[in-house]
Amino acid sequence: MNLETILVEKKDQNAIVTINRPKALNALNAQVFLDLAKTLKELRKDDTVRSVILTGSGEKAFVAGADIKEFASFNDKQGSKLAKKNQQKIFNKIENFPKPIIAAINGFALGGGLELALACHVRIASENAKLGFPETTLGLIPGYGGTQRLPQLVGKGIASELIFSAEMIDADKALALGLINQKTTAEELLTKAEEMANRFNKNSGNAIKNAIQAINLAGTPKGYRKEIKNFGKGFKHTDFKEGVDAFLNKRKPEFK
Repeated sequence: MNLETILVEKKDQNAIVTINRPKALNALNAQVFLDLAKTLKELRKDDTVRSVILTGSGEKAFVAGADIKEFASFNDKQGSKLAKKNQQKIFNKIENFPKPIIAAINGFALGGGLELALACHVRIASENAKLGFPETTLGLIPGYGGTQRLPQLVGKGIASELIFSAEMIDADKALALGLINQKTTAEELLTKAEEMANRFNKNSGNAIKNAIQAINLAGTPKGYRKEIKNFGKGFKHTDFKEGVDAFLNKRKPEFK
């Protein structure tokens, strides 16, 4: 892949995807979105990759927001088009990615950066992480799914407070609110993310794909229907035969 702003390292069955704009605190711009789209497309069809870890370069920021200079002169129609395009091309594709994506939050995760982390299936943050939505200080609201995904994690009231106040919270508060799954040291962040990914990788990739689809519909009328359908689909996959055989013969399953 020819990427300008993204680094991809494959390690065991994991792909470590690093947004690489440290001088700009890894801020999201058009090139980052283009490179992320290419990366997701390639990793989706790469059978050697079971899980993805998404992080930012350097020690200061995961992603410190969007590059405001790119849309400072936009009108309402351009703003709506920008949000729709990137939600569909990036954020929704991350949320619906058939393999687990873990956000390893190393420092600031603000605005679009926090929305990027929210789109991931799981979040681990370093103890120096700062998370928040500063959009209301610009006269805007989160535009990449933040108003939709944040309430699902922390509840409507807390989400409203965080968005209305534009205040940053630390990793301890984020953990207490359920916004992140784990807090760790900066030095151990990627190690912990890899350990989590490796736990996922031991299990059926097909089952995890089916679970992602059902989980993403939780709380909607389609949620239970998708769960029932995907539960049934599992029975015709070779992973079911392997899992049952391993259980009955008291051995560890070896999923392909």
